[in-house]
Amino acid sequence: MGNDRPFPKMIEDREAYVVMFDGPRDPWRPMSWSFSKKCWIATIVCYCTLVATFDSALFSPAAPQASQDLSVGKEVGALATSLYVLGFAFGPLLWGPGCELTGRRMPLIVGSFGCAVFTLASAVAKDIQTLIICRFFAGVFGSSPLCVVPGILADIFDDYQRGPSIAIYALAVFAGPLAASFIGGFIVDSYLRWRWTLYLPAIMGFFAVILLLVFLDETHAGTVLVAKAARIRQETGNWSIHAEHARVEVDVHALLRRYLVRPLRMLTTEPIVLLVSVYMSFIYGLTYCLVGAYPYVFQHTYGMNKGTAALPLVAVILGLCLAVCFIIWQQLQSQKTLLSGNGNSEPEARLLPVIVGAFGFPVGLFWFAWTAFTPSVHWMVPTASGVLTGFGLLCIFMPCFNYLVEAYLPLAASTVAANVMLRSAIAAGFPLFSVQMFANLGIHWAGTLLGCLAIAMIPIALGFRAYGAHFRRRSKLLSAGKASV
Repeated sequence: MGNDRPFPKMIEDREAYVVMFDGPRDPWRPMSWSFSKKCWIATIVCYCTLVATFDSALFSPAAPQASQDLSVGKEVGALATSLYVLGFAFGPLLWGPGCELTGRRMPLIVGSFGCAVFTLASAVAKDIQTLIICRFFAGVFGSSPLCVVPGILADIFDDYQRGPSIAIYALAVFAGPLAASFIGGFIVDSYLRWRWTLYLPAIMGFFAVILLLVFLDETHAGTVLVAKAARIRQETGNWSIHAEHARVEVDVHALLRRYLVRPLRMLTTEPIVLLVSVYMSFIYGLTYCLVGAYPYVFQHTYGMNKGTAALPLVAVILGLCLAVCFIIWQQLQSQKTLLSGNGNSEPEARLLPVIVGAFGFPVGLFWFAWTAFTPSVHWMVPTASGVLTGFGLLCIFMPCFNYLVEAYLPLAASTVAANVMLRSAIAAGFPLFSVQMFANLGIHWAGTLLGCLAIAMIPIALGFRAYGAHFRRRSKLLSAGKASV
């Protein structure tokens, strides 16, 4: 202790000095905040998510123009979009441990700020190397909302309110890149040119940082209790008072095991995690495929300009909104059934919307493929197919994500990390070949190929709906995870 002083005796009843919430109405407890405050925070963090995903695809329509200005091929220019999405795959390695150690607020602020800074650096780049490197790091930092926001929504909303809030978050994940396609097209067609497809999301990102700094309070319960304990220590002068979370020590090996080693192991040994993640990766990647394919198709077939040719993606966004309404309705019905004692609480019950979407999704793709290849069919006909495509996209993606989390609840952090890494790595490749595929195979056959792949994925939803519980019972990792909880 210094000056030859011995160590003092241990506190006899250490638990008596541990700070906890004072019941469900404690103002420190994030779930006890007013509903209006919760909605405002949810709006801000979902806006941050929208900015990150919007940034991922806004440059896509500008890639040919930027490639020409920087004297490189179009494929090299497309790397700026692919590497941004690839950066999402590294998010769990950085932001997952960050949330555990510092709470939700700081990783979200740092991530949003870093994304805005690197996007701004991309906008002023003088060569392609600087552009694509900065885009990659913008994606790494931009993955922060994708990793952190679901945790924030889970912190502040109860089981009844959480479903709708997560649905709105999922809408932001998909609507961002789709809206970016036609907005970016209009920017490129105007006097602003390609650099403003990077300036705009940078400005939006800095605005998001300001909102977070001013309005976002910490929502992670453990971190909030640490702050509460510090306040009580200052007021009482009793330095024995502490929060349980303050005892958490940084264990690099444990963090690597949870966010890197175990996720990779789950992808190779857990059929549910692998196959559901592959299905979600296809759905997620197809979003970026449509971002490139729609403008090409409507330019090639109907002679529209770049911005107008991407406007049919509004129909896909409309389908996403309808899917959100359907999923929320289905969740509310399931909760009512459970409360009556007649429902099924197994994770596989989450897969009902997936089955609906799994059959509707390929229909939308075939509809688009065989009506958009000839100008003799009015442009509204292939445009209308986007409603069914968007509906299927979200009906598959969101319930599958919820299913993975609930099926592997003791290993939720590792499961989410495995899913995010795989789907981001696969989706990063889609911008590199989507336009070329439609140009070389033809619109009808390229769309048919995607529709056939979507049909090939249907057994995943049907199989795990019927036999998912059997696979979970045989899971060695899940058994070990439950034993350690």
